Amino acid sequence: ATGGGYEGDEYQNAELIFLDIQNIHVMRESLKKLKDIVYPTVEESHWLSSLESTHWLEHIKLVLSGAIQVADKVSSGNSVVVHCSDGWDRTAQLTSLAMLMLDSHYRTLRGFEVLIEKEWISFGHKFASRIGHGDKNHADQDRSPIFLQFIDCVWQMTKQFPTAFEFNENLLLTILDHLYSCRFGTFLFNCESARDQHEVRLKTVSLWSLVNSRMDIYLNPFYTPDSGQVLYPVASMRHLELWVAYYIRWNPRIRQQQQSPVEQRYKELLALRDEYLKKLEQLQLSDSSSYHLANSSTSNTTSSSASTPSQQYTHLQTPL
Repeated sequence: ATGGGYEGDEYQNAELIFLDIQNIHVMRESLKKLKDIVYPTVEESHWLSSLESTHWLEHIKLVLSGAIQVADKVSSGNSVVVHCSDGWDRTAQLTSLAMLMLDSHYRTLRGFEVLIEKEWISFGHKFASRIGHGDKNHADQDRSPIFLQFIDCVWQMTKQFPTAFEFNENLLLTILDHLYSCRFGTFLFNCESARDQHEVRLKTVSLWSLVNSRMDIYLNPFYTPDSGQVLYPVASMRHLELWVAYYIRWNPRIRQQQQSPVEQRYKELLALRDEYLKKLEQLQLSDSSSYHLANSSTSNTTSSSASTPSQQYTHLQTPL
């Protein structure tokens, strides 16, 4: 290794692929430019050119494209070594996105939690340095929206494969909100050693506790499990979108639609179905009770009828 995310070409029996994903400083400046065009006003007349000038979607494209290459190599039976300058920024982006494409387990709600815990938290993404919370002397040069880019890439995949993910957009928004809120201990500190030293698991609550206690609001009603499918999103500018629900939701002049009409109607129909199923169950219980009562009455009547002739027969035979 030559350092700085570069490799020499002396490796035998190995294909070296340089993905040309920019460093943390370029990503930080790109996000700043994006913030400037979406808040506090959105200039409609130059919107497309302004968005293009941020290069944000170009960076999303490069990250997705790299993950697709990793997933394609692995699905073909090849081994892949992924690394960036230090191993905790672009590496985590690529490996976690590739796993999301390859394994449907990680596309479930709980599987996605495991993926973040494993590839980002346990393997040492420097959340404290990249987000900048918990340190009054934090240097801005260390900040970078690496994890935000990962979540943005996941959102792009959910748009291209709307039935492949068990979770919905609300989960992604909640994760990003609490990435910055410090309400939970999930994204505090830079590594597991620091979390153990500060007893994070004893002194704080995990974000997943909140999510798992309210799973209904994070579930995708259109989810269709498919254990064998490998997802290959289209990583081209024509198929990528700006995540309006996240980047522009706080713009005071734009009123966000909280939920798509189709999803809202689907949930209404599901609630109506549940109501009818409950009524059907009550009717079935009522019919079952009536049936048992009817059988009991018939049995009693039969017993009574059977005993009466016996008594009469005995009475008639007595004089003899």
